[in-house]
Amino acid sequence: MFVSVVIPTYNRRPILEKCLLALEQQQACPDINGYEVVVVDDGSTDGTPNWLRAEAEGFPHVRLIEQSHGGPAEGRNRGVDHARGDVIVFIDSDLVVTDSFLVCHASSLVHRWGERGDRLCFTYGAVVNTANFEQPTAERHKLRDLSWAYFATGNVAIDKDVLQRAGMFDTGFRLYGWEDLELGERLRRMGVELIKCPAAVGYHWHPALTLDQIPRLIQVEGERARMGLVFFRKHPTRRVRFIIQFTWLHRLLWELLTLGGLINEHSLRPLLRWLIRHGYPGTAMELLRLPLNRIGVRALFQEARLAGLR
Repeated sequence: MFVSVVIPTYNRRPILEKCLLALEQQQACPDINGYEVVVVDDGSTDGTPNWLRAEAEGFPHVRLIEQSHGGPAEGRNRGVDHARGDVIVFIDSDLVVTDSFLVCHASSLVHRWGERGDRLCFTYGAVVNTANFEQPTAERHKLRDLSWAYFATGNVAIDKDVLQRAGMFDTGFRLYGWEDLELGERLRRMGVELIKCPAAVGYHWHPALTLDQIPRLIQVEGERARMGLVFFRKHPTRRVRFIIQFTWLHRLLWELLTLGGLINEHSLRPLLRWLIRHGYPGTAMELLRLPLNRIGVRALFQEARLAGLR
């Protein structure tokens, strides 16, 4: 197989460098007769395209594709359109992989193709969240790193033809969230099988929580609510309701856990500040998820009411 790693990116140059360096250090594998890394720059303003062109000799596998700011769904579609490989690997530009990453995806795919007699499957690797920029791969696996998503583009490999037959990503998802899970629903209906591949590990870097990030995190919840309704309109099923938390059970849960909103981003602020100051930003983030989930579910129900959905 020839593998195309497709990476949309927007203003992530520092961590993108670590991402691309890790991909240049992949082990040889008899199942892979070559690979490329297709970086789709989504209108970055931090000099990413010029930096990649200037450092091209250091990244021989990288091909740069540029587009105006259209979002990750459009970027991934454009990357696949330019990809030379028969297998597509999707990762995010803030993911740093191990040197056996492609080997693990490839061997798992080839093994399952042989068992099935077709290519209707995809591999889903492990994602370990970390705030360690200097040594992201030093992070240990944690319980909260487990994911129950069916198809999430942080770390998956799939046959290009299967992906195209599914219809690719819906570019109607222009804000944050759900475009990959929506594609996953279409793959599921095609009978495309999920193959867990925990040995294909990627370390997802994101900066440790600071209080300055809270307004953006709240904005993201609003975007997720709007895109969640796009998802539900396409797939108005009980399963999708639970995925996007569009049920009265979820609404009741987050209202109870936040005491009807008494536990919120403002009332938690002193405790969050203390935790961050004493070296526990991860714990602070987990606490902040309580009001963030309430905000997101409330926004979802409000958007649904305005749209006449129930």
